[in-house]
Amino acid sequence: MVDTAVPVRKQVRVALICCGVFIGMLAMSYAAVPLYDLFCRVTGYGGTTQRAQDTSGKVLDRTITVRFDANTHTDLSWDFQPVQRAVEIKIGEKSQIFYRATNVGSLETWGTASFNVSPPQAGVYFNKIECFCFTEQHLAAGQSVDMPVIFFIDPDIADDPLLKNADTITLSYTFFVDEDALDRDAEQANLETTDTAL
Repeated sequence: MVDTAVPVRKQVRVALICCGVFIGMLAMSYAAVPLYDLFCRVTGYGGTTQRAQDTSGKVLDRTITVRFDANTHTDLSWDFQPVQRAVEIKIGEKSQIFYRATNVGSLETWGTASFNVSPPQAGVYFNKIECFCFTEQHLAAGQSVDMPVIFFIDPDIADDPLLKNADTITLSYTFFVDEDALDRDAEQANLETTDTAL
């Protein structure tokens, strides 16, 4: 008679290890997006801008031109443009500009904006105090709104050898349909319909 207890234990052990590896990989895939987002915000990687409460108070005599770019995903029926195409500011100086969004569709829609700066190395020095990109935006059919961006360029940019002679930074936004907001609206509409039916 052959003893099969040892091979069965080995098979169970291998199966448990495989399940553990699978669960670990699944957990890492869910954690990857927030961890990558955190990495980009901390390092400015890929032109990700920084968030600030206010300026440091230090303003340099050196000026820099900030250009503004706007894009809209084809699924979102908005006309989205910067009100002014560029501003020249002193490094460290707070500036406010506006983007205008108009819902040219026949339905109310929600949008959310992704952003970056070019050159990408400038992201760590581009600080936004207030921005429409921090939250989703809602526009009724035909509605138009001017959305502010308050920002400054960190004076430490002058000490960066890669950006020491940079004279232009481009801030770019792309608006997308905010699917989460649409789902919340649909749930709310269902609740209201259910409440009125009762």
